[in-house]
Amino acid sequence: MSTIDESPTEIPDVLPLIPLRDLVLFPNLVVPLFVGREKSILALEESLRGDHLVALVLQREPETQDPGENDIYPVGCVGTVLQELKLPDGTAKALVEGVVRVRVLEYVTSEPYLQVRVERIEEELASDVETQALMRALLADFEKAAELGKPIPQEVLIAAGAIEEPGRLADFVAFHLNLKSDEKQAILEAAKPIARLEQASMFLRQELQILELGSKIQNRVKESLNASQREYFLREQMKAIQQELGTFDETQQELDEYREKIVAAKMPEGVEAKAVKELGRLEKMPQAAAETGVIRTYLDWLVGVPWAVEDDEKLDLIEARRILDEDHYGLEKVKERILEYLAVHKLTDTMRGPILCFVGPPGVGKTSIGKSIARSLGRKFIRMSLGGVRDEAEIRGHRRTYVGALPGRIIQSISTAGTRNPVFMMDEIDKVGVDFRGDPTAALLEALDPEQNDSFQDHYLEVPFDLSDVMFITTANMLDTIPPALQDRMEVIHFPGYTEDEKLHIARQYLVPKQLREHGLKTTKLEITDEALSEIVRRYTREAGVRGLERQIASICRQVARRVVEGHGRKTRVTQRTVHTYLGPARFSYGIAEESDEVGTATGLVWTEVGGDVISIEATTMAGKGELILTGQLGDVMRESAQAAVSYIRAHVSDWDIDPAFNEKLDLHIHVPAAATPKDGPSAGITMATAIASALMGCPIRREVAMTGEITLRGHVLPIGGLKEKLLAAHRAGIKTVLIPKENVRDLDLLPPHVRDEVEIVPVERMDEVLARALVAPCRPNARKTAK
Repeated sequence: MSTIDESPTEIPDVLPLIPLRDLVLFPNLVVPLFVGREKSILALEESLRGDHLVALVLQREPETQDPGENDIYPVGCVGTVLQELKLPDGTAKALVEGVVRVRVLEYVTSEPYLQVRVERIEEELASDVETQALMRALLADFEKAAELGKPIPQEVLIAAGAIEEPGRLADFVAFHLNLKSDEKQAILEAAKPIARLEQASMFLRQELQILELGSKIQNRVKESLNASQREYFLREQMKAIQQELGTFDETQQELDEYREKIVAAKMPEGVEAKAVKELGRLEKMPQAAAETGVIRTYLDWLVGVPWAVEDDEKLDLIEARRILDEDHYGLEKVKERILEYLAVHKLTDTMRGPILCFVGPPGVGKTSIGKSIARSLGRKFIRMSLGGVRDEAEIRGHRRTYVGALPGRIIQSISTAGTRNPVFMMDEIDKVGVDFRGDPTAALLEALDPEQNDSFQDHYLEVPFDLSDVMFITTANMLDTIPPALQDRMEVIHFPGYTEDEKLHIARQYLVPKQLREHGLKTTKLEITDEALSEIVRRYTREAGVRGLERQIASICRQVARRVVEGHGRKTRVTQRTVHTYLGPARFSYGIAEESDEVGTATGLVWTEVGGDVISIEATTMAGKGELILTGQLGDVMRESAQAAVSYIRAHVSDWDIDPAFNEKLDLHIHVPAAATPKDGPSAGITMATAIASALMGCPIRREVAMTGEITLRGHVLPIGGLKEKLLAAHRAGIKTVLIPKENVRDLDLLPPHVRDEVEIVPVERMDEVLARALVAPCRPNARKTAK
């Protein structure tokens, strides 16, 4: 350790330089200095070998490890090293006293330490009246800062009051203020004392404003705490007095619990005011009054609603796609639309979008895909069945004036879930009924409207609840019974029925493993072949979904489980031949191609809710007076198609070998088999026309040709629906050629590739093309007449 006794007054021209990271040294002030860089330690040691003087200048960026000429401010302070102590880690600690301001003129050398040529900055000692006023104002503000909580010791205030030089006072105040390094440097560089005083006063005034604002905030918090503490103290006193008097009961404790629950629920301001008001009514009301039970129930519901509780969702589209594929086979269009919906939600971070409405036949996965969406979002899933709901109060709740009043099922479900942003599925929205108690679908208009459901009003709560973060999904089997106003608020996504191939994949990948788990079986005990599954799909179920298929698989699993328990340890293998031993005789048959070419029998393709099928439409003639007989439970549209087909044939008898007066001599009878099943639609028009033409000409129809399309009086073939299902049924039945309307060619993209390869699909525009393809060669229309 080295020390000196007196500060020198003469400053050498060349001094060693120590750059300072975040410290500004002022003249006449003593500060501790920690030196760690190698060059700085060498400069400190050099000063101790000489007159103990060193130049201390602030560097511009504290992070600079080896500052150069451009990294250091031009003005600094010469310091006298009073003490120096070596530390064990190789660094040094020094006690330095500022002597005089200096300006760096030139950097003499940079190795092994920095040496600079400096120039002393002379101080002005004279002071006028303005300077004295600035000094007094600065001292007053300095004392006020200490009163407002600035950590300034009393001895520092006394020392500041004893300073008479204006420049020195400015340096002293600036040193003891919590200023940034560049602000202190600005005061250090100010040559005139009055300029230094002004800058120090400005910085001190800014600090005072911050201190005054903090003091106001602290006072407000203190007053609030004092009021809460006072209320708590008075209540505890009241409780103690009641206990001493023997009048204390659980009523006050219950009221206190309600207050705590209201605060913990973090309700919106208006809702909390309503809850506090009801609690005040309960407090003033006699406990024997009948109204107290109503108010308690109301408060229980109000504090139980998750006003501020929500699930933290982690939306990853890749993971969402994996979950959808894992839970459901097929439904590609549906999955793509759902992923688009989730992508928009991720970008906008809001659920304000169209309400999704899944429409399709039963058992195709509408409800289960809603659960998959909730799982991919990390949200809770709520399912509310609307089937049979006829009372509007089921949706919006009852007024509290009714006995046994409750909130609506929307608020009840959200309260049960315990979160304000679940995935909310409203099942069977097309089954909602209407009677004298109101229209529940009208009550759903506000809940399912993204533009106004942020303030959904339940009749029981009588306060708005924000439903905008809830992801609503509705399901329906058909759209006809849903009011147009409600349909307008939803985006409809159609779920097609599963094809036979899709059912086979679903059974193999999902249903069979699921039923094996549920029945305690393993693959070593039971195997169901793909041929057996196809047999079950074709002959034991007739549905669009897979519920019936799952029940049949479960029936097989139950029988095998019984055999295992009874001690039959061998593996059971169910094949196409052995299915009937478990499920009994086949329940259904599917259409197959005719065995031979027949007159008056045309093969048509139909679509039902359970998929496509092949039917044979029969036409025959008999002696009569031109009457048209239609049988097979045909609807109005199908009857009109038959009449249009007859009119077309009558108008074109000259093109074919048909008696022009057949309508006066013969009766026509058209029959569509499966007479117990109602049928309707225009797509059998060309099939009936072909059957009629065949019967009138006595010409057989090719058995390997099937057809579908609507006919006009001019013989044009118009497009139809359900083409994918119809072509799959034709492929299953062994049909080789299918005639379709030319405008339906765009729908062929939905067809599996193997069906397009194995079935010849012929687009047709006119009826004469249909007859040319369908009738055997000797009976085809005359080419010349057809062209004419």
